[in-house]
Amino acid sequence: MQEKLKSEGKCLFCGQVFTKAGINKHLATHLKKIVKSGETGKSFLVKVETSKYWGPTPYFLSLWIDGETTMKTIDKFLRDIWLECCGHLSEFYGVAKTKKAKDVFTKGMQLEYEYDFGSSTELTITVVDEYPIKADKKIILLSRNEPLEILCSVCDKAPATQICVICVEFEFCDKCAEIHAEECGDFADYASMPMVNSPRMGECGYMGGSIDVERDGVFVLKNK
Repeated sequence: MQEKLKSEGKCLFCGQVFTKAGINKHLATHLKKIVKSGETGKSFLVKVETSKYWGPTPYFLSLWIDGETTMKTIDKFLRDIWLECCGHLSEFYGVAKTKKAKDVFTKGMQLEYEYDFGSSTELTITVVDEYPIKADKKIILLSRNEPLEILCSVCDKAPATQICVICVEFEFCDKCAEIHAEECGDFADYASMPMVNSPRMGECGYMGGSIDVERDGVFVLKNK
């Protein structure tokens, strides 16, 4: 299902929408212009996506990270926008969380990240480019994939709002979820979880993020 979904993100600077494949190239053009007037320092354009070992998915984050930002702060940001559910441990492979981005990141490097060593979510962090200026904040969300256009797998008409973690192949709109609750006792009891804009959807107790919450939910069906 996910490989067929259209993955697009809006540029924070100009509001234009680009595909996952094109958004970071576009963002780089804005950052290169800012270099001329920015405060001297170091910062990085970073993309975050699900680990390459799990294959391509439509989820992505594009971040502008200041060089003075610690890896611990980056860890917290990832937790808050995509991952945090039950206070699980996480790991940047081979990197101490007290280190700063400027001491870890170099252009072109990839860093593997894992949250929760049980029902784990594994991410790949890629440093797309680096700049000789400070970022405006420690971490700035430049873009992320817009809510994915996932329709109810039963009626195929309304946006899916819930999934059943027992019947893992099914996403339900509100109406079809009520019907499924009558057929699946687990769904009515504990197996219903919300559709959220994160690769951790349906894992453990994950219910959604606390950053950029307006894009963390269900897509809005456009009138035809």
